[in-house]
Amino acid sequence: MDNSNWHTYILLCRDGSYYAGITNDLDYRLNLHNQGKAAQWTKVRRPVKMIFAEKHPDKSSARNREIEIKGWRRDKKEALFNSSLNILQTQKQL
Repeated sequence: MDNSNWHTYILLCRDGSYYAGITNDLDYRLNLHNQGKAAQWTKVRRPVKMIFAEKHPDKSSARNREIEIKGWRRDKKEALFNSSLNILQTQKQL
Protein backbone atom coordinates (compact mmCIF):
# COMPACT_ATOMS: atom_id res chain seq x y z
CA MET A 1 0.00 0.00 0.00
CA ASP A 2 1.29 3.45 -0.96
CA ASN A 3 0.29 5.87 1.82
CA SER A 4 1.83 8.86 0.04
CA ASN A 5 -1.21 9.25 -2.22
CA TRP A 6 -4.46 10.51 -0.78
CA HIS A 7 -7.79 10.28 -2.56
CA THR A 8 -11.08 12.08 -2.46
CA TYR A 9 -13.89 9.67 -3.21
CA ILE A 10 -17.67 9.57 -3.66
CA LEU A 11 -19.85 6.62 -2.70
CA LEU A 12 -23.29 5.78 -4.03
CA CYS A 13 -25.43 4.61 -1.12
CA ARG A 14 -28.29 2.09 -1.25
CA ASP A 15 -30.86 4.90 -0.93
CA GLY A 16 -29.37 6.79 -3.90
CA SER A 17 -27.59 9.41 -1.81
CA TYR A 18 -23.93 10.29 -2.22
CA TYR A 19 -21.21 10.35 0.41
CA ALA A 20 -17.85 12.10 -0.06
CA GLY A 21 -14.73 11.27 1.93
CA ILE A 22 -10.95 10.94 1.84
CA THR A 23 -8.56 8.03 2.31
CA ASN A 24 -5.08 6.79 1.51
CA ASP A 25 -6.42 3.26 0.81
CA LEU A 26 -9.53 3.09 -1.38
CA ASP A 27 -10.22 -0.65 -1.04
CA TYR A 28 -9.79 -0.68 2.72
CA ARG A 29 -12.02 2.38 3.19
CA LEU A 30 -14.77 0.94 0.97
CA ASN A 31 -14.70 -2.27 3.00
CA LEU A 32 -15.02 -0.28 6.24
CA HIS A 33 -18.03 1.59 4.86
CA ASN A 34 -19.70 -1.67 3.84
CA GLN A 35 -19.03 -3.15 7.29
CA GLY A 36 -20.74 -0.15 8.90
CA LYS A 37 -17.52 0.99 10.57
CA ALA A 38 -16.58 4.13 8.62
CA ALA A 39 -19.32 6.77 8.86
CA GLN A 40 -22.75 7.09 10.43
CA TRP A 41 -24.21 8.24 7.09
CA THR A 42 -23.15 5.11 5.24
CA LYS A 43 -23.75 2.74 8.16
CA VAL A 44 -27.52 2.95 7.66
CA ARG A 45 -27.33 3.14 3.84
CA ARG A 46 -25.38 -0.03 3.03
CA PRO A 47 -24.29 -1.46 0.76
CA VAL A 48 -22.34 1.36 -0.83
CA LYS A 49 -20.43 1.46 -4.11
CA MET A 50 -17.42 3.64 -4.90
CA ILE A 51 -18.25 5.62 -8.03
CA PHE A 52 -15.57 8.33 -8.00
CA ALA A 53 -11.98 8.75 -6.85
CA GLU A 54 -9.23 11.22 -7.63
CA LYS A 55 -5.64 11.35 -6.41
CA HIS A 56 -4.15 14.15 -4.33
CA PRO A 57 -0.55 14.74 -3.29
CA ASP A 58 -1.37 15.06 0.41
CA LYS A 59 -4.12 14.75 3.01
CA SER A 60 -4.74 18.49 3.16
CA SER A 61 -5.53 18.85 -0.54
CA ALA A 62 -7.75 15.75 -0.44
CA ARG A 63 -9.66 17.20 2.54
CA ASN A 64 -10.08 20.57 0.83
CA ARG A 65 -11.51 18.85 -2.25
CA GLU A 66 -13.86 16.77 -0.08
CA ILE A 67 -15.20 19.94 1.55
CA GLU A 68 -15.65 21.53 -1.88
CA ILE A 69 -17.56 18.51 -3.23
CA LYS A 70 -19.79 18.27 -0.16
CA GLY A 71 -20.95 21.82 -0.89
CA TRP A 72 -22.08 20.97 -4.42
CA ARG A 73 -25.56 20.14 -5.65
CA ARG A 74 -26.29 16.60 -6.80
CA ASP A 75 -26.08 17.42 -10.53
CA LYS A 76 -22.61 18.91 -10.17
CA LYS A 77 -21.41 15.80 -8.27
CA GLU A 78 -22.82 13.62 -11.05
CA ALA A 79 -21.00 15.65 -13.70
CA LEU A 80 -17.77 15.16 -11.75
CA PHE A 81 -17.96 11.39 -11.42
CA ASN A 82 -18.99 11.04 -15.05
CA SER A 83 -15.92 13.05 -16.15
CA SER A 84 -12.48 11.91 -17.26
CA LEU A 85 -11.12 13.03 -13.87
CA ASN A 86 -12.51 9.85 -12.32
CA ILE A 87 -9.61 7.43 -11.80
CA LEU A 88 -12.08 4.58 -11.42
CA GLN A 89 -13.26 5.10 -15.02
CA THR A 90 -9.66 5.31 -16.21
CA GLN A 91 -8.83 1.99 -14.56
CA LYS A 92 -11.80 0.28 -16.25
CA GLN A 93 -10.56 1.43 -19.67
CA LEU A 94 -7.08 -0.10 -19.21
